[in-house]
Amino acid sequence: QVQLVESGGGLVQPGGSLRLSCVVSGTIFSINAAGWYRQAPGKQRELVATITNSGTVNYAHSVESRFTISGDNAKNTVYLQMNSLKPEDTAVYYCNADATAAQPPGVTRDVYWGQGTQVTVSS
Repeated sequence: QVQLVESGGGLVQPGGSLRLSCVVSGTIFSINAAGWYRQAPGKQRELVATITNSGTVNYAHSVESRFTISGDNAKNTVYLQMNSLKPEDTAVYYCNADATAAQPPGVTRDVYWGQGTQVTVSS
């Protein structure tokens, strides 16, 4: 069974930094792409950043130049380095992964989601 567990969220002052981690566990054959999304209260979930297994990255306009997405294939972990945080970055941050994994009785490619981690930017 594939599970995604995010960590690294918390309370930070404006201008501060946080690093989110997302560990993908299970019998994983490949992570084809991964991404971070966020959802603020009363708003729809929105894309923050994505990365493919070839290293291609994509950012929302609101975070480019401040956030950096990266991955460690050996650890099946995806990171989101967030710098120069603003109050409007406050949200629950979710990790997702497009992964090929063993799902008995066979092998399945699917998109999986974590439970989210809260990021609050406030003075």
